[in-house]
Amino acid sequence: MNKKYLLSFIALLVASACQAASYPAPIGPSQMDQGGVGLLQTPTGRMAREGEFSMNYRDNDQYRFYSLNLQLFPWLESTIRYTDVRTRQYSGVESFSGDQTYKDKGIDFKLRMLQESYWLPELSVGVRDFGGTGLFDSEFIAASKDWGPFDFSLGLGWGYLGSRGNVTNPFCKVKDSYCYRDNSNRQAGNFNTGSFFHGPSAVFGGVEYQTPWQPLRLKVEYEGNNYQDDFAGTMDQKSPVNVGEIYRVADWADVNVSYERGNTFMFGFTLRTNFNDLKQQHIDEKKPDYAPHPQSEILQHQVVAQQLTDMQSNAGYSSPHIQVKGRTLYMTGQQYKYRDSAEGVDRANRIMVNNLPENIDTLKVTETREHMPMVTTETNVRSLQDTLEGYPLGHEQPLIQRRVEPDVPKTAEQGYYIDRSRLQLSWSPVLNQSFGGPESFYMYQIGVEGTANYWLTNHWSLSGSLFGNIVYNYDKFNYTEPPSDSHLPRVRTHIRSYVENDVYVSNLQTTYIDRLGDGWYGQLYGGYLEMMYGGVGGELLYRPLDSNWAVGVDGNYVKQRDWDNMMKFTDYKVATGNLTGYWQPTFLNGVLVKASVGQYLAKDKWVTFDLSKRFDSGITAGAYATFTNVSKEEYGEGSFTKGFYLSIPLDVLTVTPNRTRAQFNWTPLTRDGGQMVGRKYYLYGLTDERSPAVE
Repeated sequence: MNKKYLLSFIALLVASACQAASYPAPIGPSQMDQGGVGLLQTPTGRMAREGEFSMNYRDNDQYRFYSLNLQLFPWLESTIRYTDVRTRQYSGVESFSGDQTYKDKGIDFKLRMLQESYWLPELSVGVRDFGGTGLFDSEFIAASKDWGPFDFSLGLGWGYLGSRGNVTNPFCKVKDSYCYRDNSNRQAGNFNTGSFFHGPSAVFGGVEYQTPWQPLRLKVEYEGNNYQDDFAGTMDQKSPVNVGEIYRVADWADVNVSYERGNTFMFGFTLRTNFNDLKQQHIDEKKPDYAPHPQSEILQHQVVAQQLTDMQSNAGYSSPHIQVKGRTLYMTGQQYKYRDSAEGVDRANRIMVNNLPENIDTLKVTETREHMPMVTTETNVRSLQDTLEGYPLGHEQPLIQRRVEPDVPKTAEQGYYIDRSRLQLSWSPVLNQSFGGPESFYMYQIGVEGTANYWLTNHWSLSGSLFGNIVYNYDKFNYTEPPSDSHLPRVRTHIRSYVENDVYVSNLQTTYIDRLGDGWYGQLYGGYLEMMYGGVGGELLYRPLDSNWAVGVDGNYVKQRDWDNMMKFTDYKVATGNLTGYWQPTFLNGVLVKASVGQYLAKDKWVTFDLSKRFDSGITAGAYATFTNVSKEEYGEGSFTKGFYLSIPLDVLTVTPNRTRAQFNWTPLTRDGGQMVGRKYYLYGLTDERSPAVE
């Protein structure tokens, strides 16, 4: 590329920067080409704000980078990346992958070691392409320090970031083996921590400048990669200096242009939001005003009828039940409207205290889930009345209220209720998807699922779901024969054969589910449990109230459903189950750690780890990985089962409050190892009201 183009590009950047007389405050760290906070090709020591989420796309002649970046904690950044290598085919077998270009998956982490102070820089250490194929595997240490509108960065990189080798690897002085880096045996799914900080190293660095025109920032960097052994092929680097600009189109969008290697233009964009900041103004009924109308000891039918109606429409409780026993007024119901259960309890208390029967001194609101009582909120009436009336300034007192084990009287002196319909009918759109497969980068199935649920008793139900395909491309899934690199029973890779059925029964089962005692919940079930399996099973959960831990066990005996006639079964059968521990660390706000030990569908055994983080908006991001006694050679491509998911409360998108959630799953590769059987109910999810961190 002629130097005059580079000079013209730099001149354009400088001219754009001179649009105002003074510079404004920087608008926060920006994303680099491969995803993650940084300059262009190089990372910095900076971290985004906690909860920051961005979707990034970058494009040049050799690569397209697609990445998702999430700031899980103030000190931990995570990135998931797909790289489209435009110069290579996915495989040499046209019948298998067609003309699809090569796709590489990568996971990056960056950990902040030191926060910036007046004298000290922000210091971070990171790993790129962790657990991937190693095309871009790197380790780095980077420091950043701002000075007015300039943010300077300096780092030391190994692997892809350090291939220039312009400095001696400092770890060579510790041990000779650190002087060499061997990636010849890298396989997708391997962590290969043994190569960390090995081989040549290089210094890199640069500066990001916040121009006087706030939407525009400029970047200049010196990179440590010489591109001599790049997977895309021979890449000429005329200069190690890269320049670029980033323009903020809106609060949620950046546009990027850069000139790299002295001969290559890169362009792209970033779409961003913050999971802690997402909020929605809801159109909702006004919370009841405090307007007391004391009643006699005998409940008045018309008064209670209105209270029950208000419990449904205003407080959000379905099938409310109001009872009196002794000096306590009870209300029991299932919350369907508010994710913040305290909001429902507050509204219910106001509804009851406004028409309070004589001699009542305690209110008890019990939340249920599928007819199982979860928790009771006990409130002192006098304290509630004083709080609603308002204390004199300077004499405020806390509301006397506590959460206790469910207290629902089996017999009561008086009571009225709105009965729950035994039959529930619903329908919903369904999207099943997977990314990065060799046959097609994106595979999907879009359909409609109708569900019927009939309660024979308060604890015994019959349910069924009918799925209808609308459109899908899983017919491209080529594992119609056993994968040549796997020796496991085909417990999941028959997926193409299942989804090609236009209409099928996805679930048809009977379930008995109940609270067994303080903190104990259990269920028994049998039938067609999911699309691929039917059988019988049970689950038992112990979850102490307001505790940060729980433990559960499930066991199942299932047979594989016949994909040619899904009302029948194949000969494959297996006993499967897990012992699962749940922990919410008090020192990590919103984090849930799960570990399940047991046997999986392919009769392999060992453990699944699941780590998730719930943000202030209610959005939950999580990842899981399963490690079994099956060797990598037996498992095949991918080495082990892993995936990521995002659970989004829909009331951050709708104008009315609701408790509905949508979940998006990403599984890099569908294989047969480490697979669990699905079921209709999961007791830990059903008992969220017992958690101290419940939404």
